[in-house]
Amino acid sequence: MTVAGYFVEGHVPVAAIGKLLREAPPLAGIALPGMPAGSPGMGKERIAPLVVYGVGRGGVSVFARL
Repeated sequence: MTVAGYFVEGHVPVAAIGKLLREAPPLAGIALPGMPAGSPGMGKERIAPLVVYGVGRGGVSVFARL
């Protein structure tokens, strides 16, 4: 999916998308790989923080820990 010109891949929480739109970093998009417990649509029990990655020309980095 794309949001305001960014790609959003995986079970990314709305809070991470809001952060992306507020901060408008120089990224192509954000992703939450896999199907971790506690992510949207994957049940309520969260075992560990969700790590959302930012993807840009320079590579991949941690965008948010939720």
